[in-house]
Amino acid sequence: MKISLTCEDKYESQKLSSFIFIKDSNETYITKILNIIDNEVVVELKDKSAHSVLLKDEHQVEKFADFIQSVIEKKHKITSTMILEQDLEIVKE
Repeated sequence: MKISLTCEDKYESQKLSSFIFIKDSNETYITKILNIIDNEVVVELKDKSAHSVLLKDEHQVEKFADFIQSVIEKKHKITSTMILEQDLEIVKE
């Protein structure tokens, strides 16, 4: 399954990509979604730190939350991410 998200800017797409998928170890650092506020999603990483990511709008946040939930529940794994300016493509299996 594949999803394309639009973040607020290129920095936010790079940040989200780095939280989602680590190529060397094929793992996802996001362990849960802590909060959603308008176009902002706050995630918890494996080290228990919390980070905020700004997406383009609330629709993008909902799309991301729905997509990443099965990964958080370990039903799917992220296989790749691709950044194109503020857009981020995420693929899971």
